[in-house]
Amino acid sequence: MFTPFSKIWMQHGWPAPFAKPSVQWSGAPGIASESIPQDPPCAANLPEAGEDAAWKVWENFRDTALDLYNETRNNPDIAGTSKLSPYLRFGVIHSRSLLAELNETKAHAVFRSELGWREFYADVLFHQPRTVRENLQRKMDSIVVDTDERAHQRFALWCEGKTGYPIVDAGMRELNKTGFMHNRVRMLVGSFLCKHLLIDWRWGEAYFAEKLHDYEQSSNVGNWQWVAGCGVDAAPYFRIFNPTTQIQKFDKELNYIQKWVPEFQELTYDSPIVEHKFARERCLKTYKEALL
Repeated sequence: MFTPFSKIWMQHGWPAPFAKPSVQWSGAPGIASESIPQDPPCAANLPEAGEDAAWKVWENFRDTALDLYNETRNNPDIAGTSKLSPYLRFGVIHSRSLLAELNETKAHAVFRSELGWREFYADVLFHQPRTVRENLQRKMDSIVVDTDERAHQRFALWCEGKTGYPIVDAGMRELNKTGFMHNRVRMLVGSFLCKHLLIDWRWGEAYFAEKLHDYEQSSNVGNWQWVAGCGVDAAPYFRIFNPTTQIQKFDKELNYIQKWVPEFQELTYDSPIVEHKFARERCLKTYKEALL
């Protein structure tokens, strides 16, 4: 569980970041070579590369959103998250460098905790490498998931952002268009796939691995198992997010939805591919029977 890990992590502390090295370049002889080939076409909006770019992203977040992080980080229509995940994932910037910039306010503490989740999931994968493809909680292996033709059809609709649930569809379209998805929405679309559609979490994990430009195996696997109820979660399996009420909590003005699902109109949007009440009851029944 994360909480005891986090407490020990905080008590243990971490080394200070290294000072920026002083480098003197002595130059190199001119060497004839072929020109560098053009990059292949890419639809994703990739962030600017390099350490300097990472620090610019951090400074912008620090100066504009960090002090409200605990209040705004769950709202996908607000620029309330750091967008540093690609830089952290590829080691362009280190968590220690960011930790050194934080104070003891509530907002900073919440951001520190989010960095702790990265360390936690890395630790879980290190000690339990089997979880790349296996449930951490083996008792969940007996859960019966859908694998028939209808499941494949519903999975395709989920991938395309055509489930009939606007916040789920918005998240998937953001992912397909940009290679990124807001963290709160990742949780919602993951829960929907596993709990509403009863589709194996590994299908979603593989799709995210293909699409996310900040893909990090430990965090991706850990979060997918968390929403599926088979991973490192202190709460019981019966947490099932309602994708409609989540809109009222985190996108009340529909700004995020209308950005990615411009055709959305509450009275005319496509019918859901599965009804929430039915899906919730089926999920609870399926999980309960598997654990008897």
